[in-house]
Amino acid sequence: MSLTQLVDNQQQYHIALVEEPNLILVKNFETVYDLAVSAMENSLKISQIVKENKTEISLNYDEVYLEKSNYKITLPIHHPIDPRFCMVAGTGLTHKASAENRQKMNEKMASNEANDSIKMYQIGVEGGKPENGNIGAQPEWFYKGNGSVLKAHDEELIVPNYGNDGGEEPELAAVYINDKNGKPYRFGFVTGNEFSDHVMEKKNYLYLAPSKIRNCSIGPEIIITDSIEDVSGKVTIKRNEEILWENNQKTGENNMCHSLQNLEYHHFKYDNHRMPGDLNIHFLGTSAFSFGVGIQLQTGDEMIVEWENMGRALKNKLRIDDSLEEIIEIKSL
Repeated sequence: MSLTQLVDNQQQYHIALVEEPNLILVKNFETVYDLAVSAMENSLKISQIVKENKTEISLNYDEVYLEKSNYKITLPIHHPIDPRFCMVAGTGLTHKASAENRQKMNEKMASNEANDSIKMYQIGVEGGKPENGNIGAQPEWFYKGNGSVLKAHDEELIVPNYGNDGGEEPELAAVYINDKNGKPYRFGFVTGNEFSDHVMEKKNYLYLAPSKIRNCSIGPEIIITDSIEDVSGKVTIKRNEEILWENNQKTGENNMCHSLQNLEYHHFKYDNHRMPGDLNIHFLGTSAFSFGVGIQLQTGDEMIVEWENMGRALKNKLRIDDSLEEIIEIKSL
């Protein structure tokens, strides 16, 4: 099952069930978050609630997707009270190609010697998929920000004036909501562009943390499924409507060095990641990105991420903020 979230001309939210080539509106819930909370509180499956609340209102998906409708695609899920109640984070070095790209970016030693990126990936290969009930090796973890950094399909991803670069990272992200007791529930998966500053990271690998604090995008759909084992996809960069770079990719647990269960444990083992009612968007890693082959994106470039059987493609254009960076004056109380 696949859902998307829309806003109308009055900025009211609507939930829509994807039944290609149409979108079927769902009643009785204003947001996807509200739908998820109802499922948790009533011990029901999302699919059951959606089927019971389908309306007869059908929209042409192409018109909505191309912004030729009174409805617009927004984030597939958000925290309706405050974006500060949403944590956006992720796990890197889950795919071999990503580790090799990071090795090249941060190479400071002999070419025949593995650096920390390769070593971290190997830790996952050796211990990232433990038997059920066991705790596996700890993966890399990074923080993106709160829900305010999330951008929807067709919204711009912005390189800030203090940034050095901006580049796509095509991924899947898992979506979680904590119940009123702080127990996490996995809602589903979204297509994601975990947009990052690779030039900053390349200066020194200790700049990885600030290079990740950037906006990113998810959507346009959220896929309700229990597992992602083997997912094929493609990332495309367009410049002036022409393809600049394109690459086929693989993700899913069969192509990652960590199991989803292990990634989930090492994210939610921290008490502060299990605050009641909080939403968690967790990126699961990438296998390739255009910066790894020497491409530097420009204002107006379009990044397109698509995964088979994971909904329509996520498209975002890049904009570089070329304003002057200014000191922020901090006053004493």
